[in-house]
Amino acid sequence: MATSQTTPSLLQEEERISQEVRELLSSLPREDSWRYTPLYQYQGIWYTKIGLPGTIACQRHFQARDSDILLATTPKSGTTWLKALAFAIVNRTRYRYPQHPLLTNNPHKLVPFLEVDLYPDNQIHGPDNIPSPAVICTHIPYMALPQSIKDSNCKVVYLCRNPKDVFISLWHFITKWTAETQSYFSLEEAFDLFCAGVTPFGPFWDHVLGYWKASLEKPEKVMFLKYEDLKREPMVQLKRLAEFLGYPFTSDEERKEVIHDILRLCSFENLSNLEVNKTGKFQHRHEYLSGLDYKLFFRRGEVGDSSNYLTSQMIERLDGIIEEKLQGYDLKFEVSI
Repeated sequence: MATSQTTPSLLQEEERISQEVRELLSSLPREDSWRYTPLYQYQGIWYTKIGLPGTIACQRHFQARDSDILLATTPKSGTTWLKALAFAIVNRTRYRYPQHPLLTNNPHKLVPFLEVDLYPDNQIHGPDNIPSPAVICTHIPYMALPQSIKDSNCKVVYLCRNPKDVFISLWHFITKWTAETQSYFSLEEAFDLFCAGVTPFGPFWDHVLGYWKASLEKPEKVMFLKYEDLKREPMVQLKRLAEFLGYPFTSDEERKEVIHDILRLCSFENLSNLEVNKTGKFQHRHEYLSGLDYKLFFRRGEVGDSSNYLTSQMIERLDGIIEEKLQGYDLKFEVSI
């Protein structure tokens, strides 16, 4: 990793990038309908206002190590759960239950976002303070990842979720987040945007397909994990995840029910009822993230919840779009388990 000392030359480079990004943002297609942040279309991807500058900075300066682990998701696909599971797997010999960091910290604090936490405000001195192996998360599509990630031997885990459940989770998240400051954001308005591909780090189908194709081309490097599989057979998928990451469970650990302990620790019921996740808030340098309630990241987490909100016409419309976009790629989504 690069040094954390910000030299005059680095400051000049950061200012140059900042100016470049400001000029870039002013020239890009912009969509304000998602309320919580403007979206900017860049190279076919819709980025948030802070996601794009961070993406550009890390594309140019992030140097992945072979020991690094990158967790990737499209927003509202089980990111919080994946962060907790991966952190618990990698650090299971370091922490014991009574003192485990997940009991007193939100998973988003323990596993930083590449484009938002490690490269904020176009800073380019990078995440050198994260010990190896670094567990990092991102919403960046595969095609836009820093080249060093693709060229290194670092592991990439992609968690995918049924698009109808992703949409409903995203709509709830945004409406709750902006309830005090923005006008009402209707389900129908949000649905039209989703179907048009105008979503944070979307279109959804392009995001999914990028990682799906990478997992087929490089299965030893990119793991494609389905949210519904993780819900249906958590032990099987957790063992699969640990083995892929290079931290397989030993027979002694299985005998001592370490897998059960991790699943209980990282369960929706446990995490959502922890005091830190019921009353805690983000402390972040970006104004629109600072003060965000941790509890917003824990709604229901159920498979098929979208059926309680979408009409039959909506379901038919989105299913048709997904079928068209994924045609020929042998990728299916489950709506129940």
